[in-house]
Order: sequence, then C-alpha cells, then structure tokens
Amino acid sequence: MKFCGRDRGEKRSDFAEITVRELQEGGLASRISTDRPTGSSLTRDTIVPTISAGPLTDFATRLFQAGGVPAGHAETVAKSLVESNLRGHDSHGVMRVPSYIQRIQDGSIDPKATLKIENEAAGTLVGDGQWGLGQVVTQDLMRRLISKGHEAGIACATLKRAAHIGRLGEYAEMAAGEGLLTIICANTHGAGQRVAPVGGKRPRIGTNPICMGVPGGENGPFVLDFGTSATAEGKVRVKKIAGEKVPLGWILDPDGNPSTDPNVLYGNPPGTILPMGGDQAYKGFGLAFMIEMLCGGLSGGPCAHPNPPTPFANCAVFIVLDPEKFSGAGHLAKEIGGLEEYVRGVPLIDEKSKVTLPGDPERLTLQKRSAEGIPLDDGNWQALLKLSTELKVEPIDV
Repeated sequence: MKFCGRDRGEKRSDFAEITVRELQEGGLASRISTDRPTGSSLTRDTIVPTISAGPLTDFATRLFQAGGVPAGHAETVAKSLVESNLRGHDSHGVMRVPSYIQRIQDGSIDPKATLKIENEAAGTLVGDGQWGLGQVVTQDLMRRLISKGHEAGIACATLKRAAHIGRLGEYAEMAAGEGLLTIICANTHGAGQRVAPVGGKRPRIGTNPICMGVPGGENGPFVLDFGTSATAEGKVRVKKIAGEKVPLGWILDPDGNPSTDPNVLYGNPPGTILPMGGDQAYKGFGLAFMIEMLCGGLSGGPCAHPNPPTPFANCAVFIVLDPEKFSGAGHLAKEIGGLEEYVRGVPLIDEKSKVTLPGDPERLTLQKRSAEGIPLDDGNWQALLKLSTELKVEPIDV
C-alpha cells in the first residue's frame, strides 16, 4: 500500500484591492467568467432525491464495507458523514463516499488502521492515524482527550497521518456533551493546497479550518466551525459535481481573475480559493498561516511545502478545557445564559429576522432534515449510484 508564494516574475493579481461591494455591484464584469460550468447535467427537470438519515446511513455503510472497510469502521464513517448532511454541511457529507473509497482502492487510506499513541503525558497526547479513516482515529483520540481533560483541567492532543477527519464541529460536540470547551484546528498535511496568500495566484496552503465549542446555551452547545478561506474546498466540489456555478468571491482562475466556474480550481495550473475576509483577506490568510504552523509543527506531520504529496490528509490540534477546574461549570453556565439572552434581545433592524449565534444554523437544519429527509443533488446521487453498481451494492429507493 502506498501511504504516503507567488513565483518570481509572476504578474501580481490586483484582486487584493477589490472589495466585496465592487464584486456585488458588478463592476468587474469584464474580468469575471460566469459561463455555466462545463459538463453541467442539471436541467429544470432534474430530480433531487430526498432520503431519510437511516436508509442513507445504511447505504453508505454497505458501500464502505463493499469497498473493503471493516463493519465497525464503515458504520462510524457513514454515521459521521450523514450527521454532517443532517446539519447542512453537505460538503462533509455522503458526497465524500466515492473519494474515500477511491483512496482506499489506490492505497492511500488503510481502512483497517487504528490510532497509535506515540507519546503521552498527564495533559498531552501525540497521535498517529497511520493513514486510517479520519473519523475512526479522531473519535478515538477525542475520547481519550476528554478523559484527560476531566483529570487535568486542560489537555491537548495532536494528530498526523489521518485521512480526511471530516467536520471539526463533530468533535467539539462530543466534548460539549461531556461539559468541556474546545479549540480545534487542522491543516491538510502538506497536500490539498487551495489558498493563495493575498496578491498571489498559486495556492500555497489549505483551507485550514478552526473550531471552538462551548457547552450550555438555551438550545444546546455553541459550536463555531469554519474554514479560514472564503469557502471550504468541499463546497466548491459540491457545485462542481452538481454542474452549478459558485458564488462570486469564492475563487480565482489561474490568472488571478475572479471566476464562478468551479472547474478552474481543479485545472492545471489550478485556480485558488480566496482567503476569508474580503478586502481584509490578509486576516483570513494570517489565521490560516498560523494554523498551518501549529498543526504541522506540533503534530510531527508536515506543513505546506513545494511538490506536496498526493494523498490528502489532516494534521490537527485539539484542546479541551474543563470549566470545573477554572471558574466552575455553574459560573460558566450563568454567564453564558446571561450573554445569550442579552445578545438575542438586541433591537433588530428587520423585526422579521432573528439573531443567529454559533450552532443555530446546524440545529435548525438538523430539525428540518430529520423530519423531511436529506436532499441530494443529482450529481452526487448519480455518483453514489455509479459506485453502488461498481461495488455490486443494492441501492436504496428514492
């Protein structure tokens, strides 16, 4: 099994000086490609299936098992992906099944691998995913870290050589369920370079997400989980598979011009995803750069470098804090409750709107999709059906 800045003389893109307002007002029409993505299969008559979580989880589990994943690992990953769909994060949902299985088949993921602890102290863990399925090794790491957090008050773990670990919010929710606060961040193990520094037109680092979680709240924990780029790479991929355009302000083509065609991100040479922050994108890139150093430097894995390895993986840092070892869980709950009430009670510009706090969108989508089912666009559904044919897995009716 095979486990594995701008170039000198390039003309600088002036997109760093373009504001979001200019994009919205269409002042750059002459520079922007808005043609429908090539290979689009969507029409007005396209059927978008809606599938309940249970049958979709079962289908994904059977696909993974047919692809060589042990039953327990297959169920763990399938549940994780469907839970992302249920919360509205389709970029981290079942659209990942074909790519995971492809990577198992080409040897860049070991479906039987488990977490290896390389070093351990009272408040630290150094984990090696051994190129295993990301959700499997990360859930194991988090269970160990949560135990250490309760004992020590604060604990930190690192992880390297883990295949795509999925939605970071999942692990913050695990810790919040045990009364712990979290800070989590990840890089792309030196590969998956999609984001250029401000003014650059070639990617240098990944979309490098960061997540923070706090237990409590009237409706559940507060979980903030976002990529440090204008969008997650997976959201561009969702649009590409669906044959749809991406919103203006997400990506640049290889010449540094804004584009709405998701295919330019995957070309040769590739386009780039813009850093988060609009006309202050240096802040988003700066945050991504710090995450790149933390995750690669502390985990024993790599930071981004020239000629990156082909396998996409994650290095990650996880920090948990037990409020009982600080001000006390009671004080935290009291302050959180008062803050939430104060913020939600702000006078609104539009009385029909509501204040949105971290975790609210996911909870609302979870309620809706749990009741109505998970919508899958035609491109992703056809990819799953094609895979089921290849693996001789009985599909589900929609």
